[in-house]
Amino acid sequence: MSRVLVLNCGSSSVKYRLYDGDEIVDRGTVERIGEPGGGPADHETAVRQILDRLDLTGLAAVGHRVVHGGRRFAEPVRVDDAVLAAIEELVPLAPLHNPANLAGIRVAREALPGVPQVAVFDTAFHHTLPEAAATYAIDRDTATRYGVRRYGFHGTSHAYVSRRTAELLGRPYAELNTITLHLGNGASACAVAGGRSVATSMGMSPLEGLVMGTRSGDLDPTIIFHLRREGGLGVDDIDDLLNHRSGLLGLTGANDMREVLARRDAGDPDAALAFDVYCRRITGYVGAYYALLGRVDAVTFTAGVGEHAAPVRAAALAGLGRLGIAVDPGRNAGHGDRVISPDGAEVAVCVVATDEEREIARETRAVAERTR
Repeated sequence: MSRVLVLNCGSSSVKYRLYDGDEIVDRGTVERIGEPGGGPADHETAVRQILDRLDLTGLAAVGHRVVHGGRRFAEPVRVDDAVLAAIEELVPLAPLHNPANLAGIRVAREALPGVPQVAVFDTAFHHTLPEAAATYAIDRDTATRYGVRRYGFHGTSHAYVSRRTAELLGRPYAELNTITLHLGNGASACAVAGGRSVATSMGMSPLEGLVMGTRSGDLDPTIIFHLRREGGLGVDDIDDLLNHRSGLLGLTGANDMREVLARRDAGDPDAALAFDVYCRRITGYVGAYYALLGRVDAVTFTAGVGEHAAPVRAAALAGLGRLGIAVDPGRNAGHGDRVISPDGAEVAVCVVATDEEREIARETRAVAERTR
């Protein structure tokens, strides 16, 4: 069970890693799928190209990232025809991602018929959410009929990072309360109590919660009605606005935090405002999750912005000293997995590089061993 291939099919890319035990023996990314003059025509072609070039001798299993598992999939599962059909039924909840995930699974099943295929769901880690956290206060029959509830996303990242935080601190995972902040182009917060997700900022879709590269995060639903009635925008126009033309991009014209920080430092008022809006939202979620957890042992930053933007980490946690949360400027300016809070701080503030593919490989190996 040592050799495991991980396929992470995004909306326009496929990231792959081949593991032999804990060692990565091959890796890469195929990008610009389906784009004119770009890469492969579709995900099926991209995955076939990857499988053709890899040495898959002795392969024990293939792990696939699947974005949405709905309420059905509370843990990774070995793929059979029924599982494949169920993932397809969930496409309306993740129309940009589940079809790509399905394409990867189908090609791998066809090309490697004797190799177990395992689906690892972004939503699975959040199946431990209490009903009070997962339930929206709308008519119950309507919510049930259309699957309206909080599912949460970035589950494999939050699972890996919270476990890695326990290792970094030398603490038992089952005893640690952690707030994990996955800050990339997509961004989410998660409250993890003893290895269980008890609150998370993304909801029915990845649109809710923190300010992101191109997504708005939290907003008053009346804004949607207002844009429809007063602006004449259609449903698809509003969907595009909130998912692809909002967040940092909507506020500054740039969705990359590095550019926002450079503009802010150069005196651009729009960039300064965007930075403040971005960090203020994080501060609010940290405070709220502290209250929900009752006791917080660590706050951990991860993903592109979380791992590399020291000013974001400092500003997002500024003013939380009364909660025992502080950032040491010298440690904050460092690199690698580390603690960036001062010595003796009540709450450890950490930076951990996320590794979703490694987490998928770990879970894939466990499922394949259990079901062989």
